[in-house]
Amino acid sequence: MNHIIAPLQKPSAAAKSVSGEHVLDTVISRRAASALPAADAQWSAALLESRQRWRDMAMMMGDLAFETDALGCFTFLAPDAALGWPVASLLGQPCETLLAGNAYSQSFNPFRPTAAVRQRRAWLRKPDGGSVCFAFASAPLFDRFGEIVGARGIGQDVSEQDCYDAAVATALRRGEVLDHILWRMRQEVLAPRMMHAALESMSTAMGLEGAAIIDMMGDGLLPTVVHQSGSGLVAVLATSLTMLESSDPEPTQALAPDGRLVLVCPCQTRFGERAGLAAWRPAGSRPLDLDEMVLASSATGIIRVILEHDSIQREMTRQARTDPLTGLLNRRAFLDEMARRLERLERDNSAGTLMFVDLDHFKALNDSRGHDVGDEALCLTSALLRAAVRPQDLVARMGGDEFALWLDNTDEYSAAERAEELRVNAPRSLEHLCNGEVTPLSMSIGIAVRWPGRGEDVEALIQRADQAMYKVKRAGRGQWHISQTGPAA
Repeated sequence: MNHIIAPLQKPSAAAKSVSGEHVLDTVISRRAASALPAADAQWSAALLESRQRWRDMAMMMGDLAFETDALGCFTFLAPDAALGWPVASLLGQPCETLLAGNAYSQSFNPFRPTAAVRQRRAWLRKPDGGSVCFAFASAPLFDRFGEIVGARGIGQDVSEQDCYDAAVATALRRGEVLDHILWRMRQEVLAPRMMHAALESMSTAMGLEGAAIIDMMGDGLLPTVVHQSGSGLVAVLATSLTMLESSDPEPTQALAPDGRLVLVCPCQTRFGERAGLAAWRPAGSRPLDLDEMVLASSATGIIRVILEHDSIQREMTRQARTDPLTGLLNRRAFLDEMARRLERLERDNSAGTLMFVDLDHFKALNDSRGHDVGDEALCLTSALLRAAVRPQDLVARMGGDEFALWLDNTDEYSAAERAEELRVNAPRSLEHLCNGEVTPLSMSIGIAVRWPGRGEDVEALIQRADQAMYKVKRAGRGQWHISQTGPAA
C-alpha cells in the first residue's frame, strides 16, 4: 500500500469550504491549470483519476477514508460529516484532533503510520464527546526521495463488533474456568474431595483468599461450615452468615469489619437443604465485577450438584450402616465401630463394656399378634435401649430380636445399673402390646467387661457376652448376668 507522490501544499481556506469529497480534486485541478508544465498535464490527470478510483474503492471497503500530509494534517477525509464532524472543519487540522482522549495517549496513531498496517484498532472522538472504535488499514506516502510526506488509509467502525467479541471472550473465559472446575472434580470420587477441588479451582481463577460452604441448617439447625479452602474464614464468617440469612436469593458482596471483600451466593438443593457459598478477598481488594459475579453464580450451580451428591452419599452410607426398621446401627457397622473403640480405649488404658440383649417371648408375640405388632415391639425396644445409655455409646440391632450395646469407659458396676433399669422398665413399656394374649415381653442381658492390657479381641468379647446372655435364658429369662472370665493378662 506504499505510494510515491509529489508533495502537496496544505489546502487554502477557500479550498476548505468546498465539499470534502471534492476539495482535493479542486486543489490539484487548480495547480494543474496554473502551475504544472504542459508536459506534466497528462501525469496530473492520471493522478486525479487514480485518486478518484482509490477514493471510490476506499469508501466501498470502509466507513472512513483519509489522507494526511507530512505534518500529520488532514488533506482528504470522506465521507462528509465523518463521525459527525463536517469534513471542512477537519481539513488542515492535526490528525490528533480525531483521536479519543489525550492526543498522544494512544499507542497507535492510524494517521501517522511509519509502515503499512492492517486491522489495527484505535479509538476516535465524536463531536459530542463520545468515542468509537475503528479498525484501520493505513500506509505512509513517500516522495521520490523516499521521505514520508503523509499517509493514506481506510477505517471500519468495529465498536459493536468489539462489544460482541468482548461478550464472547468473557463467556469463553467463564466457560474455561467452569470446565477446569469440572475437570478437577472429575479427578475425585468422594463428594468432600470434589468440593475441595471446586473451591480451590474457583479461588485460583477469581483471585480469592479463601472460600467456604456453609450449611444453613447444620446440626441442631445452627449454621455449620462443612467445606473450606484457603484462609481468613474466622474474620468473614459473621458477615457471611448475616448476608446468607437475608432473603436476597442473588449473589451479593459486602465488606467485613476488617476490610475483606465478601461475596455470598445462596444455594438450595432439590432435597430442601439450604446452604451458601462464601468467598472473600484480602482487605483493599477491588469489588467483584459483573463477570466475576456471574462466574461465582455459575460455580454455585456446580457446588449445588456436589452438595446433592454429598447428600446422596451420606444417605447411602447411613442406609448401609443402619437397620431400616429401628434406625439403630446394623451388625456390620456396630462391629466396625466397636473395633475402633477398643483401640482407643487400649491407648487410654480404659475399660469398656459390651451388653447383649435378647427380647424374651418375642416369637410368640409375633406369631400371635402379627408382624406389625412385632415391629412396634422392636421399635419400642430400640427406644428403651437408646434412653438407657449416653449419646456417645453404641446401640445396634444385631438381627431378629437381638440387640447390642457398647459403653465406653464403663465397668461392670455401671453396666449392671443400666441392665437393672432395662430389666425393670422393659416389661412395663411393652406390656400393652401383649394385651393379655401372650407371655409378657422381658429382656435377657449378658454383660462382658473388656479390660485394657489383656489383649482380648472383638470376637472373644462377643462370645463372652453372648454366653452370659444365654446363661440368663437357661435360668428362666428376664435377668442380667456378668461374665466373670476373660483372657489372662
